[in-house]
Amino acid sequence: MISITDLLSSFRGVNLAGLVIVVGVAAAFVAGGIVKGILGVGLPLVMVPALSLVMPAPQAISLLAIPVLAANLWQAIDSGVAIGSLRRFFPLLAALVGATLVTVPLALAMPSGMLTLMVALAVLLAALSMAFRPQFDIPAHRQRLAGVAVGALAGVVGGVSSLTGPVVIAYLSALKLEREDFIGCISVIYLFSAIPLYASLAAHGRLGASELAVSLVGLLPMACGLLIGKWLRGFFSELWFRRTILAFLAVSAAALLLQATELTHAPPSANFKFWNK
Repeated sequence: MISITDLLSSFRGVNLAGLVIVVGVAAAFVAGGIVKGILGVGLPLVMVPALSLVMPAPQAISLLAIPVLAANLWQAIDSGVAIGSLRRFFPLLAALVGATLVTVPLALAMPSGMLTLMVALAVLLAALSMAFRPQFDIPAHRQRLAGVAVGALAGVVGGVSSLTGPVVIAYLSALKLEREDFIGCISVIYLFSAIPLYASLAAHGRLGASELAVSLVGLLPMACGLLIGKWLRGFFSELWFRRTILAFLAVSAAALLLQATELTHAPPSANFKFWNK
């Protein structure tokens, strides 16, 4: 697995191996941007499993910090429903923040194999959610209680993998929101899941200047992918694109499960030593 040190060295050194690393990471940012440009969601959904194949999961998550925060902040403001979403989804947001803050330190203390397994299971959950797209209704008088449960579950899944999307998308779909309201609400929820996640990673020494530097550079390829995705939106049906993403997630989950079996006997945080250098 590569580390942030390896990645930064690749920017400075001109050699084939370094070029492959830089191109691969940039391609992951572009792919994530394309998915978000077409579907409006999916940046971590694509990037976390892709990067976790070549680097420790917390490092892969940390590299998304600036693109995820910037993209969701912009969408939340642009939608014009941010304040209303804060009031309506306050129980969900409170449970989400609390569960994330509790889960992140527990996840970082897991053996490497177990943490990789958790990410693989989160990717499988995302794939199953896209494949079956569960439909259900939540009565108005139960929405606050359901929101607390959804927030807690999303916080646990997101604290391990940053992939809060499947749980939140299923919940918001059940509320039958209009498209623009859906995008605005989910951006606010994603923002509130990302802030405690990245704050916890920073507090535990997993998100420092090096990670932030790479994350900042990643804004450019992500933005390019976002523009490409918006352009492609008119050429491909959403169904075709969802099936392509589903296939990618299935392959990624299988690869991560295989990787997890190889790391099962590794000591806690064995792959994170470079963070303490």
